[in-house]
Amino acid sequence: MSKKWHSFIGLAVILTMVAGLIAGCGGSGAPAADSKDIKVGANFELTGNVANFGQQTLNGVKLAVKEANAAGGVLGKQLTLVTADNKSEPAEATNAITKLITQDKVVAVLGPVTSSDVLATLQVGQDNKIPVLTATATNPKITVDNGKIRPYAFRACFIDPFQGKVMADFATKTIKAKTAAIYIDNSSDYSKGLAEVFEKSFTAAGGKIVAKEGFLQKDADFKATLTKIKATNPETIFIPAYYEEVGKIIKQARELGIDIPLLGTDGWDDSKIVDIAGAAPLNNGFFSNHYSSQDKDPNIQKFVEAYKKEYNQEPSALAALGYDSALMLIDAIKRAGSADPQKIRDALEQTKNLQVSTGILTLDAEHNPVKSAVVIEMKDGKQVFKEKINP
Repeated sequence: MSKKWHSFIGLAVILTMVAGLIAGCGGSGAPAADSKDIKVGANFELTGNVANFGQQTLNGVKLAVKEANAAGGVLGKQLTLVTADNKSEPAEATNAITKLITQDKVVAVLGPVTSSDVLATLQVGQDNKIPVLTATATNPKITVDNGKIRPYAFRACFIDPFQGKVMADFATKTIKAKTAAIYIDNSSDYSKGLAEVFEKSFTAAGGKIVAKEGFLQKDADFKATLTKIKATNPETIFIPAYYEEVGKIIKQARELGIDIPLLGTDGWDDSKIVDIAGAAPLNNGFFSNHYSSQDKDPNIQKFVEAYKKEYNQEPSALAALGYDSALMLIDAIKRAGSADPQKIRDALEQTKNLQVSTGILTLDAEHNPVKSAVVIEMKDGKQVFKEKINP
């Protein structure tokens, strides 16, 4: 072969290598520059123990995406929602986000719902530099780990310290309880975090915790433990857990003659709790939540009407938060002026005074929204707005 031919081959090899390097610079989650759409991942609990929560939240996300696309899309492109079912399990949540990022090439991931499932996904988002935005997970560790802010983790809901304090204040100030028992799901980071804050706030206000007991997800018989709690004669019981177990606990508590106020958190917010517990046993039950559809705020009512038109049902707080999380992401993409994940991350961090369905949202330095909470009372199987608490 001639020297000229050798030079030609060498140049071709170099050009091929350079092209490969350029193609790889975008990272595993980077979309193609000429893509006609913007792919957004949706990692939700569509089957398993909290499937109702996952579907409600996803419904809210879908509505926001549909409205954005109908209004012309974002940056001149349509949003494409790529969904993955994490089966309500942390290990499956990790698998789901891995697929969404490495195979589907999404620019950001919405979800999951529960704190345990979200925590299982964050390292994958961090490693691939893809923002993860949960609508509903309230554990503080999601955005701050050992005092360090997780740069790619964001949320649309208030956090456990606020929610736990809301219910501790409600216990001491509204129902005037001086003693309380705590009954938690020991398999849930969400439940344990809320219990810790409730106990600290309740005792700081002069209350006394007379019993602390635990259970595990998918337990069915709670009577032995409830009998132990009853023997301590508390004036209220705090049950920060999800609707499946809470419904059974409340039903069995009332069967044992425990007629004191029962307190909970946003994990109670599902109509299925009425099917499980029964309407009457839920009376004298109260839980914190992110919004109430009975609130007369025009932005809330606008969302409620749109959701009813789309799904022919009343939106839960999880549906509202799913809608809000999608609005946050859409707003960030617009302000970033790009579908580049890093620029979207930067824009999310700067979210300020954004009008969403549940109010005006601003993210603080730890990627948590500053917003109000409400307390809901259960009356004959219906949710009734009790009071609103500002941060």
